[in-house]
Amino acid sequence: MEKFVPVVVIKELSETDKILTALKNNGINTAEITFRTACAAEAIEYAVKNYPNMSIGAGTVINAQQCEAALNAGAQFIVSPGLSAPVAEICKKQGIPYYPGCVTPTEIMQALELGITTVKFFPANIYGGLKALKALSAPFPQIKFIPTGGVDRSNIDEFLAFDKIEAIGGSFFVKESLDKMEAESK
Repeated sequence: MEKFVPVVVIKELSETDKILTALKNNGINTAEITFRTACAAEAIEYAVKNYPNMSIGAGTVINAQQCEAALNAGAQFIVSPGLSAPVAEICKKQGIPYYPGCVTPTEIMQALELGITTVKFFPANIYGGLKALKALSAPFPQIKFIPTGGVDRSNIDEFLAFDKIEAIGGSFFVKESLDKMEAESK
């Protein structure tokens, strides 16, 4: 997994090329396309077909039905805001990485019982940020985190310096990439 996982909301399929091109041009080859819009599965399918050098996943997957739809569309990883045992089972059977949102010791223990060792920590700013991650790492040294929510350019380096950070998730990568592409086109 790359160090940066942009959270991508595609409201209309026509936005897919612009967003993914901007990310690629900014050196980011991963996209977590959220399952919050009607065209999410279609956008994932389009992205996987047209951007074969990118790692395309599905985000905001909250149940088995969405997981199946995302995998049928070609998603290469699944991200959830919380932990879903049915989603974990589907991903395990398919050999697809699953990154569930886990912020408490109980949730992390449940993830470990399901064989998951990398979890999304969301929303990171609400649940204690880097201090919380460091505290949780003591009893769970085998866990890696993908903090999302409240991570931005003002604190990203602090997070990346911690060895238990697998990657950083965030929508700000999309905005930065689009802004940079627009500035370069002027």
